[in-house]
Amino acid sequence: MSSAAAAEKTPDDSSKLKTFLSILRKFVGVTDIASVRFSLPAQLLEPRPNLEYWNYLDRPETFASIGKSDDELGRMLEVLRFWFTKDLKYIKGKPCKPYNSTLGEFFRCSWEVQDNVPEEVNLPGVNANGNSTTVDDGNQKVKVCYLTEQTSHHPPVSAFYIDCPERGVSARGFDQISAKFTGTSIRVSPGQHNLGIFVSIDKRDNEEYQLTHPDAHLGGLLRGALSISVADNCYVTCPKTRMKAILQYVEEGWIGRTQNKLEGVIFRYDPDKDNINRLKDVADGDIVARISGSWHGKIYYTPAGSKDAILLIDITPLFPATKILPPDEQQLSNESLKFWSEVTNSIMNKQFTQATKIKQDIEERQRQRAADRKEKEMEWKPRFFTGAVTPLGKPELTEEGQKVLQGIRAGEYTLDESEMQGA
Repeated sequence: MSSAAAAEKTPDDSSKLKTFLSILRKFVGVTDIASVRFSLPAQLLEPRPNLEYWNYLDRPETFASIGKSDDELGRMLEVLRFWFTKDLKYIKGKPCKPYNSTLGEFFRCSWEVQDNVPEEVNLPGVNANGNSTTVDDGNQKVKVCYLTEQTSHHPPVSAFYIDCPERGVSARGFDQISAKFTGTSIRVSPGQHNLGIFVSIDKRDNEEYQLTHPDAHLGGLLRGALSISVADNCYVTCPKTRMKAILQYVEEGWIGRTQNKLEGVIFRYDPDKDNINRLKDVADGDIVARISGSWHGKIYYTPAGSKDAILLIDITPLFPATKILPPDEQQLSNESLKFWSEVTNSIMNKQFTQATKIKQDIEERQRQRAADRKEKEMEWKPRFFTGAVTPLGKPELTEEGQKVLQGIRAGEYTLDESEMQGA
């Protein structure tokens, strides 16, 4: 594509939303507009790929510090601290619509961080130096690695894997959303294959925590100012420690400023009979700690039997951390940033018509390749994960996927081009 295309006027946010709203009105009553994968003109998109944008490591040091505490409650609180910082992009920035991912597209990156979260000395099982008997901070940095791949297109599903080998903590899961336009807002829910984030701590006898996603609402369409609100429960469970957390995001009232309030409890539960899903159903004698605060600000925990709220995390000064990316020349053609580079460059140069044309060409190429595979009876197989989805919601890495993660750790990014391209 020529870079000599004329620059066009950039639409303001209000006109973007009016156009977006006019498109969405066609989907009133559609059960899941996310599965429709409708195409938007480039001027309505942010110039970034979906896989690059949508990760859970906006503050990777909170992930790397999971597992330090020698206390079961302390480790649950470490997991919650990661949970509250994973999506700072939505708190500190405006909601945006990145590009739709294509089949086989992938993204890899890393972060180098010191895993000493300021509030960690407030946790049980961590001493005044921020250390435990198992983990010693020192001043060294640790590396957090991330790999994600679009494993299915119908429905759109991506598998991801997070790893911090120095700390023996990893996480995995499937990203899939279900979205419904109500006429005034969009309700976003986890899709059927998205069973949450599964965090494992090797150095704690392989404790595994399942973190489920709450429903969210994208509002402000009529006002011309997008905003995200959450009024739902989410759950964190650890069968090995028999500990469960219920977090309730409190619905906002019609009057007064948004408070983004949050309340919750951590309690002992029976993994074989896990039927408690509401705060009011938790027996007082089973409660280990209570959670309170604002998920946009300070969040506290109060141990059972105490009236003193202790700071767990302060979101206020935090912003998303910068990623370490493979060099441009070592990225493959189906690696997110390179794959979408022509669209991104056109949007950045305000050449929206050209960007839309390139994006439509990609979408048509993906449809054609899917038709070719169907005609030849060829089954699509992910490259870095063993299957498109799994019933348990926990993707497994292929041998090549494991090697890619090792390469990210070592800063070695050379890979052969994918034999089969989705688009």
